[in-house]
This record gives sequence, structure tokens and C-alpha cells, in this order.
Amino acid sequence: MSSIFTKIINRDIPAYIISENDLFIAFLDVFPLGIGHILIVSKIEVDKMYNLPQESLMNLMTFAQPICNALESTFSCKRIGMAVIGLEIAHAHLHLVPLYDNANDLNFTKPKLKLSHEELFELQQKILSNLPKN
Repeated sequence: MSSIFTKIINRDIPAYIISENDLFIAFLDVFPLGIGHILIVSKIEVDKMYNLPQESLMNLMTFAQPICNALESTFSCKRIGMAVIGLEIAHAHLHLVPLYDNANDLNFTKPKLKLSHEELFELQQKILSNLPKN
């Protein structure tokens, strides 16, 4: 059975896409821990990040780097937290979360934000404006 991420990759359901290449797609989390929370998802549907082909693992940070830079420019945060959790959706993915105060910004037990379509679209546009053009 396809994960919700595969449905996004296949454009069966909409997403606020930030970046994409042959190996990965990045989009806003619609149930974010904080403003600007992005998911980077492998286009290969495997459960665990370490089960990805070595090429994908090696390219993950290269794909994430300009997105992290765009997040820092957009939100003036202290840094970007990264987490591989993978308990809710069995499809390899990386969380990118702007950090402001402390590691609690990356606490997955805290309540998720509820943003409107308009708020998510506006965030997407702000982040995209700070992403280098290919």
C-alpha cells in the first residue's frame, strides 16, 4: 500500500512543495511542530532511512542544504533542527524544523500547529523566495 508521501510524490494529493529532484521531494508539513517545518521525503518508498540506497543517503544532505539556508533566511532562527523519526508514516523522511530557543522546538510530543491553506501557501512562497533558483 502506498504511503501518503507516495501519493504526494505522484501528485495524487496536493502539497506545499518547496523543492524536488529525482531522489527527493521537500514540502511543508501540514501538521507542523513550528512555522516552517519541512519534510524531505525519499522518492523510494522504504520504511527506514538507513534502508535507502547508499547514493540516496549520500545525496540527502546536499539536497537539504539550500532548503536549510532558505529556512534560516526566511525565519531568522538560530539553526535548523533535523530529525529522523519515522514512526507515524512508514516512508523514509527527514524533518527540518526552525529552532529558536532550545531543543523543545523539536519536541514531537508537543501539540502540532493548525494552519490554514492561506497561511501554508504564504509560508511556501516566503521560503521559495529565499531558495536559490536552479
